[in-house]
Amino acid sequence: MALLAVNAFAANSIHEIAEKTDQRYNNLQSLRADFTESYRGNGIDRSESGTLYLKRPGKMRWEYAEPRPKLFLSDGKTAWFYVPGEQQARKAPVSKLDDLRSPLRYLLGKTKLEKEFDNLALAPDIQPLEPGDTVLRGRPKGMEDRVDHVLFDVSAEGQIRQIVIIEVDGSTTEFRFRNITENSAISDRQFRFTPPPGVETIQASDIAGQQ
Repeated sequence: MALLAVNAFAANSIHEIAEKTDQRYNNLQSLRADFTESYRGNGIDRSESGTLYLKRPGKMRWEYAEPRPKLFLSDGKTAWFYVPGEQQARKAPVSKLDDLRSPLRYLLGKTKLEKEFDNLALAPDIQPLEPGDTVLRGRPKGMEDRVDHVLFDVSAEGQIRQIVIIEVDGSTTEFRFRNITENSAISDRQFRFTPPPGVETIQASDIAGQQ
């Protein structure tokens, strides 16, 4: 009976946290945050940082500043990747994009964690970033061939502070968010890209692989 009670409590806790997170992001129109993206795997240890902009519906802009400027953005239909100073800009339909950042564009307006992740559960073995935060673990549906599981660090208010993606090959990509501003005015122009004069547009199916 005690084990059943513990399992029931955990299930209720997961549901409450997921519901609170869903409600927070589904009521947002836009989000701006400073981010750090860290990747470890395949002999690579890389850390980058910049500013993330999200806007409903499905728009995103990753503006990298360190260690070098680069830009990854989407208007919801087309994604672009460009490094200032290079002579080529890469373009791909969002529907064909294989990039771990892509699903984040749906964070505003379409969040339903318990439907989007299999085996969503508490992760008591993972230290949260801040006291009062909760860490959830789940496997994203439709990405089973690439992603083993994902960790979410969620504040008591339902704000996602960190996402850690563990791929099936053991590599790890971590997104940590700071200085989060919600519902600030963000122009749609932020999510459009026009190649600078002299820059060639290259059609690509895997922008992530070009980085």
